[in-house]
Amino acid sequence: MPEALSPATVPPAAAGVVHALAERKETLATVESLTGGLVAATVVEVAGASAVFRGGLVVYATELKAALAGVPEELLDERGPVDPDVALALAEGGRARCGADWGVSTTGVAGPEPQGGKPVGLVYVAVAGPTGSAVRELSLDGGRPAIRAASVVEALRLLMDRL
Repeated sequence: MPEALSPATVPPAAAGVVHALAERKETLATVESLTGGLVAATVVEVAGASAVFRGGLVVYATELKAALAGVPEELLDERGPVDPDVALALAEGGRARCGADWGVSTTGVAGPEPQGGKPVGLVYVAVAGPTGSAVRELSLDGGRPAIRAASVVEALRLLMDRL
């Protein structure tokens, strides 16, 4: 697992996503919580990203998940922000709000402390697109940088699997 992402360590999945989307003439939007924009930053490190990347939302605060990404407030109230259905709603909301073919999202606990009864390292990544949606639960180890970096890689891998 990478300790942290930098332009020199852009995961191969990022280039794969950009190239696959370009071939398909499809677009991408991101909605991020624990990764704080790192998925978007990783995608735009790839040459040609401007042809496929529409934009992204960073919704770190729970109330912004509803206000900006359209996650139902009842869902957030009932389950909290670290939940598979919230991850799916984030991906779908980003796709709709940014007018993209695909939406990818991250939500979870990067630490150093548990949040809302959820353990450090519990992360959900999700994608929503023209062929449906998918969510993956991750149980990650390491400090904040490692958890965030692994979340980016896994979100991009999930999208690549769907493409």
